[in-house]
Amino acid sequence: MSKTTTEAELPLAPDDAAAERLSTAPVESEGPTGIGVLGWARWMWRQLTSMRVALILLFLLSLAAIPGSLIPQYQNGQGLLKVEAWKTHHTAVAPIYEKLQLFDVYSSVWFSAIYILLFVSLAGCIVPRTWQFVGVLRAQPPTAPRNLTRMPVYAAWRTEADADAVNAAAHRLLRKRRFRTNLAGDSVAAEKGYLREVGNLLFHMSLFALLGGFAWASLASGTGGKLMVEGEGYSNTITQLDDFNGTRFYGTEDLDPFYLKLNGFTAKFQDKGDQIGAARQFTANVEYTAGEDTSKLKQGTIEVNHPLEIGGSKVFLIGHGYAPVITVKNGKGDVVYRGSVPFLPQDGNLTSTGVVKVSDYGVGPDGSSTQMGFSGYFLPTAPLSFEGTGPISLFPGDAAPELVLNAFAGDLGTDSGLPQNIYQLNTRKLTQLTQDGQPAKARLKPGQAWDLPDGYGSVTFEGYKQWASFNVSHRPGNTIALTGAVLAILGLIGSLFVQRRRIWVRAVALPGGGTQVELAGLARSESAKIAEELAELAVDLQDDAPASEDEDDAAPEGPAPEGPTAEAAAASDAPADPAVPADQNSKE
Repeated sequence: MSKTTTEAELPLAPDDAAAERLSTAPVESEGPTGIGVLGWARWMWRQLTSMRVALILLFLLSLAAIPGSLIPQYQNGQGLLKVEAWKTHHTAVAPIYEKLQLFDVYSSVWFSAIYILLFVSLAGCIVPRTWQFVGVLRAQPPTAPRNLTRMPVYAAWRTEADADAVNAAAHRLLRKRRFRTNLAGDSVAAEKGYLREVGNLLFHMSLFALLGGFAWASLASGTGGKLMVEGEGYSNTITQLDDFNGTRFYGTEDLDPFYLKLNGFTAKFQDKGDQIGAARQFTANVEYTAGEDTSKLKQGTIEVNHPLEIGGSKVFLIGHGYAPVITVKNGKGDVVYRGSVPFLPQDGNLTSTGVVKVSDYGVGPDGSSTQMGFSGYFLPTAPLSFEGTGPISLFPGDAAPELVLNAFAGDLGTDSGLPQNIYQLNTRKLTQLTQDGQPAKARLKPGQAWDLPDGYGSVTFEGYKQWASFNVSHRPGNTIALTGAVLAILGLIGSLFVQRRRIWVRAVALPGGGTQVELAGLARSESAKIAEELAELAVDLQDDAPASEDEDDAAPEGPAPEGPTAEAAAASDAPADPAVPADQNSKE
């Protein structure tokens, strides 16, 4: 993203200013340029592609995503049911949230506007900055400034070696240290740390890819939900899914064809200690096949955070519970219902509620056509008594399972043609059976039967199975987003830890004999690395350009430069500290 380059605080000559600028970031404009609409358009474009505005947009995008984490969303698995349940409990603010698109945050107009502006901002920054950096890579390192003593790190000494030989030796040593070098005239220019700008560009491009991956996922993804009891299977079609949420480019006709069957489910909980009841294992053992051919079944497992990938979809395990197996007989002893019914957990100990609807019961004891319904609780670990607590489970595992039922007779409303919630019992046209003047109810253990009052037959609790709910997700942009996130982190590491720096070496023959050697360094940070590198280079250069024994000759000749400068390093057998900064208090 664009950023304003900060120059050195000291006044510099034109060639010094050119040496100072190491960043390829475009300079921001302070205000509109040009005349009229065109000038304002240019200024607005520069503001949009600036780092300041890009950071603001990124911050706004983060804020805009918060409601999507706190409020149920239509796009999520089982989202419609959760949204409707939330609206039921928050009737006052639900209409306001609906108008603000807070139940559909990631497809809302305001979220999309921030998203698109951030895209444009990144694109407007990356393209010119990349071309500018390519130009920097193709160019030679800039020649040494006229006055090297103005550089933050400076060293000098006098030697009897030939000036050309000293420059050639410096050129060789810098190339050995993997600097890009340019030997021109009486000086050597070297530059290193291009990975810093590469890291900057990689970070921006990766962020662009990350946003692009999320955008593609929101436009071409879909999720479906399916609850299966052990032994059941389904084909991934819209008619067999419990719910489905598509997007603009992914509809019911785009569902990946596959078959999935739940063979068994394993749930383990901690049974002692401070964390008693905590989940330790949820594993769904399944059979599946990709495509429409179900003859080649494969075995697989699905665990929490370990989905099963089938074709272009991933199947996630998102829920678990129990399904009592119930047999209902009418007054004549005929079996009118037999099956497993999923009960939905209501707490951490899996106290579960559910209903059984017997729409084909037939003729009741009074000779009229009737239907029956049962509602109640399944308790994996039931207490000895419900006194003071009611029907609750003490532990999520099936240590002492019980089924608590209430019985109703009448009209279930299933023949009206109106859709019904299979987990709720509409008692408006039902009458609860009574026994001894009290509502008829029973506590059943596996294998026990309950003889219904008034000759309505019996209910037998045969046992129970486990069920698991799955979220089938198709998100094609996840790989792009993940790759972009990883590369963005790598680019950020490079931009923070790699230091771009320049070193100049100038060896000039003195009129009275001998050679004056000057070293200077410049970096875009206040790190001591440039000083250390300059010191090491000065020491290595002593083999080819040993300092003269006369300390007085170590200082450069000519008038002292204006402003704070470095004193030349005094040399005896070797320079005392050839990398002393020109001004200890100066900042780049």
